Amino acid sequence: MKAVLLDEKRFATDLARPTPEKITDYVTFEETPQDNKTIIERCQDADIMINGSLRIEREVIEALPNLKLIQLLSVGSNHIDKQACADNDVKLLNAPDFASATVAEHTMMLLLSAMRASIHYHNKVKSGEWKEKGRADIIDAEAIDLEGLTIGMIGIGDIGKRITKLAKAYDMNVLWAERQGRKPRNDDYTDFETVLSNSDVITIHCPLTEETKHLINQDTLSKMSKKPLLVNVARGKIVDSEALASAVKQEQILGYATDVFENEPAGENDPIVQLANEGHPRIILTPHMGAGSRASQVKLWKIITRQINDFIENN
Repeated sequence: MKAVLLDEKRFATDLARPTPEKITDYVTFEETPQDNKTIIERCQDADIMINGSLRIEREVIEALPNLKLIQLLSVGSNHIDKQACADNDVKLLNAPDFASATVAEHTMMLLLSAMRASIHYHNKVKSGEWKEKGRADIIDAEAIDLEGLTIGMIGIGDIGKRITKLAKAYDMNVLWAERQGRKPRNDDYTDFETVLSNSDVITIHCPLTEETKHLINQDTLSKMSKKPLLVNVARGKIVDSEALASAVKQEQILGYATDVFENEPAGENDPIVQLANEGHPRIILTPHMGAGSRASQVKLWKIITRQINDFIENN
C-alpha cells in the first residue's frame, strides 16, 4: 500500500522514524499548505494519508478514490470530516494518549508561570528595569502559592488524571467537573456549576465538540466567583476568546494561560495575544506545542506505525 505523510516538519529532523514495514510505497512532504487542491494532488494515489493538523474536508476525501485510512498525528480529530469518512468507507485513526505526560507537565508549567507572573518578571530583568529601579519598585504582581488552592478540571481523561497527581503534590484540592447540565456520575465528580464557582484554577482538557464549543463564554465566566486562573491545553474554540479577554480586563478572572487559540496560528489581532502585548502579567502563551516533546514524538511514531501495520494486515 502507498502512504503519504503530509507534514514531516512536525517531527525533529534527527528523530529516527522507520517506515511501517507493511507500507510498500512511502512519500513524505516536509510541509503541506491548507489547500484542498494541493492535498488532493499529493495524496492522489494514496491508500493511507498520515496527517497532523490539516483540515480534511469532504471535497478532499471524495477526490481520493484509493484512500482507505487517515492516520492522524494527534489525539483530537475535530479537523476531519468524520461523516465524509464514513460515507466513503475511509477509516479514521487518531493517536491515543501519546502525549499525556508531556501535556500534563506543560499544563503545570503554564499554571505556575501565570501564578508567579514569571514571564512578566523575566522581561523586567531582561530589560534592565530591575537594575535601574531595584526589586521593591518592580514587584507589581504578587506570586501566588498553589498550596491549599482548589483546581477544577474540565475533561478527565488520562491527562486530567495525571494533572490530579501533580496538583496533589502541590497540596491543592482537586475537583473533577461533570459535563455541563448533567448530574455527577459518581462521588469522584462535582456538578459543573459548582466547579466554576469554587475553583481558584480551572484547567481545560476536554475534546472540541458541538457541546464544548465556546463552553467558556460570557455566562460561564460570570459564574467563576473566585476569579480563577484559566489554563487551556485542549482546543482554542472551547473558549470564546472575546468574552475571555473582556473578563480579564474587567478582572472577573485572574488571567489565562493557553497553548491553543480560536484561530491558529494566532497573530496580533487575536484578543488574547493583544492582552499579552499590553503586558498583562498573567497571560501566558505558547504556540500549540504542549505535545511536542521528543519523548512524545518517539511514542507517537511507535503508535502510528503499529496502527498502520495492523490496519494493512487486517485489510
